[in-house]
Amino acid sequence: MTTPSATDQPSDTSQLIRVIVTYLEMTDPAQLRPSRRDFPELEIRQVEEPSPEYNRFFYRSIGGDWYWMVSFHWTYAQWLAYVSRPGFETWAAYLRGAPAGYFELAPGENGAIDIAHFGLLPAYAGRGMGGYFLTRAVQRAWATGAQRVTVNTCTLDHPHALANYQARGFRIVRTAERWSALPPEPPGPWIGAARPHPLSPHYATAGKE
Repeated sequence: MTTPSATDQPSDTSQLIRVIVTYLEMTDPAQLRPSRRDFPELEIRQVEEPSPEYNRFFYRSIGGDWYWMVSFHWTYAQWLAYVSRPGFETWAAYLRGAPAGYFELAPGENGAIDIAHFGLLPAYAGRGMGGYFLTRAVQRAWATGAQRVTVNTCTLDHPHALANYQARGFRIVRTAERWSALPPEPPGPWIGAARPHPLSPHYATAGKE
């Protein structure tokens, strides 16, 4: 995931929030504990052509609820450079033809492959797909020839994120504290969207009345 920095979108209404970042890794493919659930209807395909628009769509649509804001105001050129890096991969999940989630893999130091972003769109969360999708992400990371697989999460992320990573076999290697200037509420998928937060009791019925 993307961890907010202390300078993310400061404004008159921003507040300083204490954020704990947790860094995890897996050092051997045998450490992966695959999800026992299977979702054959979930189609997972690589985005083989760099697409700034597509990565930005997922980043905003998923991360907008969890303060993913480091890349929130990037220009097209910045997004293009990000997705065009050597060895960078984007994989998207589709359910009945609709995009359901994505993960990004980025080469790191000393042979590491980092799961840079991972998530499901809110409409597909809570169905048990997360463990299966993460299993596929880790399997793909190892298939690239990684020496280790890394990922990080923080206290602003989905409350189940850390447990999901640990359930698949990731172990915590360190934590760090930082303070971030953030707006009172996450920005959501787009300005004016007014989509209920995924943890809101109103989310499941929003738009269905």
